[in-house]
Amino acid sequence: MTSKQLSEALRVGTVVVPAAGMGTRFLPATKTVPKELLPVVDTPGIELIAEEAAAVGADRLAIITAPNKQEVMRHFEAFPDLVETLEARGKESQSAKVKRAHSLLNPIAVEQDKPLGLGHAVGLAESVLAEDEEFFGVMLPDDIVLPMTAMTAMTAMTAMTAMTAMTAMEQMVAVRDKLGGSVLLAVEVPREQTFNYGVFDIQDTDDESVKKVVGMVEKPDPADAPSNLVATGRYVLDRKIFDALRRITPGKGGELQLTDAIELLIQEGEPVHVVVHQGTRHDLGNPGGYIPANVDFGLKSDVYGPALYTQLKKIIADYEAEKGLS
Repeated sequence: MTSKQLSEALRVGTVVVPAAGMGTRFLPATKTVPKELLPVVDTPGIELIAEEAAAVGADRLAIITAPNKQEVMRHFEAFPDLVETLEARGKESQSAKVKRAHSLLNPIAVEQDKPLGLGHAVGLAESVLAEDEEFFGVMLPDDIVLPMTAMTAMTAMTAMTAMTAMTAMEQMVAVRDKLGGSVLLAVEVPREQTFNYGVFDIQDTDDESVKKVVGMVEKPDPADAPSNLVATGRYVLDRKIFDALRRITPGKGGELQLTDAIELLIQEGEPVHVVVHQGTRHDLGNPGGYIPANVDFGLKSDVYGPALYTQLKKIIADYEAEKGLS
């Protein structure tokens, strides 16, 4: 398979991004600024998601948004006056940053009037899919999965080398292409932390990085967890998920849970697999995960990395001295 054929085979047309939440864990900042626009260094989280979606060939980003969160959509506009001003002042790099989001892909707003669960949000996207789209991607903006862009593919790659050169979403689409159905992304956590997550009940396949899902358990007691592989915010879903969402029963607060619809597909014999992610994952959904993400991205920045490294060493040394840890 050539690099061009590999790219075409792993293309996702539409990526759905549920972004209608209130961002309560970031109050008071999110009283006026949507959580999805909080910057990781200098780039809003929603733009990082758009970059990852564009890297798997998506040309449409279906953003599920609340009526009072139109600023998220506005971020993808062109801002011609600002671009003109920056370029007139010779600020070409800043101009490129402003233009970048607008050039990545086509954002489509899908309004969710009430927060009725992840399943409800995903179900709203059915109306924006093209008729020939048999599957689509879902990326939760709280989760940043690295690497977001693939390494350059070589024409003569072995299958194993090709897989390691892919992004998580590309790997997931490759598994869908081979095994059908829906594919989710899993990360390993210490067993004592499984009570925080949806946990997969799995069976091995002939690929150690791919597991067949035979069930899912939501936030189990660690002693009862079927594995230590938990769901993270990336999905490649077969279009059959929409029918399943119409047939499940709303839970607490009238919310439709995506997990319940996936469980229904499993019970009905539809193939569901997970790819075990070997890279890095950052949780932007709470300050405890958001801060390390900024440090990680900051250290990797050619502009900010060297100075940040020096500053962090001093901050850590001062902290250790203050706490008697050195």
